[in-house]
Amino acid sequence: MSALAALFVREVRLAVRVGGGGGIGALFFLIVVVLTPFAIGPDLALLARIGPAILWLGALLASLLTLDRLLTADLEDGSLDLILMSDTPLELAVAAKAFAHWITTGLPLVVITPLLGLLLNLDAGASAAVALTLFAGTPALTFIGAIGAALSVTLRRGGLLLAVLVLPLTVPVLIFGVAASNAAIVGPVPFGTPFTILCALTLASLVVGTFAAAAALRQGME
Repeated sequence: MSALAALFVREVRLAVRVGGGGGIGALFFLIVVVLTPFAIGPDLALLARIGPAILWLGALLASLLTLDRLLTADLEDGSLDLILMSDTPLELAVAAKAFAHWITTGLPLVVITPLLGLLLNLDAGASAAVALTLFAGTPALTFIGAIGAALSVTLRRGGLLLAVLVLPLTVPVLIFGVAASNAAIVGPVPFGTPFTILCALTLASLVVGTFAAAAALRQGME
């Protein structure tokens, strides 16, 4: 456990010290939300109706933008080889790295969601509901993305392949995330139904994503 804690702290410190990942993701999220009203027009009712979908889509694309940082830097400096040869189970090491990645890149997206909701004519309650669904769903995006990162880490210019691999797998999370947000705002479906499915998808991704990413790393690094 001490090795996992040290790995987690190292990942967080590197992300904060080097910077770029979380800041770029948040900036991209902001750009998507700011540009959308210009494309749709000054219809405030329409913006409020599709606001949750815009926020979720922006968060999804911003998450994909930073996934290549999950393992590429470790491969370049040799840290990935040390992780593979250590006594710590690779699955737990992958989980620690993915959770640290979400803390530094996914959580900032959740934090700024209420502010960006104002740009889409969402009231405080609606913005809070979207932020809650993002808090529950963005870890799934990270752990699903870990699979694509592990598959493409040894490939030159694997960033595009990573997006192609990950996007189809994130569709269920996007569907139930938007459905839960809309249920909290306008109904008529109870909020608990899609939100429970969203949480279940996240819990499943924590397990499946961790083991699949570890298996892909073992296969790719051989």
